Amino acid sequence: MRLRILILACLCLSACSSAQVKEYKAKVVGEYPHDVRAYTQGLFFHDGTLYETTGQWGESSIRTVDLETGTPIVSKKLSSKYFGEGSAILDGDLYILTWTSKVAFRYDAKTLEYKSSIGYPREGWGLTTDGKQLIASDGSSMLYFLDKDLKVTKRLRVTLKDRPLRYLNELEWIDGKIWANVYTYDIIAIINPSSGKVEATVNCSGILPKELKKPDTDVLNGIAADAHGSIYITGKYWPRLYKIELEKKKK
Repeated sequence: MRLRILILACLCLSACSSAQVKEYKAKVVGEYPHDVRAYTQGLFFHDGTLYETTGQWGESSIRTVDLETGTPIVSKKLSSKYFGEGSAILDGDLYILTWTSKVAFRYDAKTLEYKSSIGYPREGWGLTTDGKQLIASDGSSMLYFLDKDLKVTKRLRVTLKDRPLRYLNELEWIDGKIWANVYTYDIIAIINPSSGKVEATVNCSGILPKELKKPDTDVLNGIAADAHGSIYITGKYWPRLYKIELEKKKK
């Protein structure tokens, strides 16, 4: 409980910190269907194609998705003993983390054919790439920069108002910054990849209307940016995927 209160205190930025951490509100500018059966873990565009990885035991998959309809184009299921997590493409290979199995998988990005397994010594949560290396989260305040064999080349502690920001989840590299979902919060943190400091937050509360929520509707998770700079977000078992723009918080 104390940890949750601490995180809330950090996310509810005070006026005196507004000069240091910018505050934005997500504004919906587009709406698309999303597979309500998809427990979204990883979401990204590559060469104009939308990729999504899903989690849950017995439900985990990697898929390419038709943006306009939300339906999978090509879908590959993971073995039921694996809980799929974040994903990213680097140098033609698609990497998928698993939650607690201490293994990651490498697929051919074009065909989604399995290539190899790689030992992974921590929990898998989010994954993205800056085009040169992979960047992973593990639910803590740490981000891990990885080479193609998933060996750590750099560790980065993420801080908000000089305090560690935990529960970093799904990641996306956008315009030289790392965007991160904060697990169980309707907040996206925009992180400086050199210092680890949160430079801005995006409030996504209220994006999914109450009338679209079902008993199994879960948290905000999934950030993707296309080649034109448009940003899309969704959540676990959400029926919608949203194209958003950022609005500065009104004083």
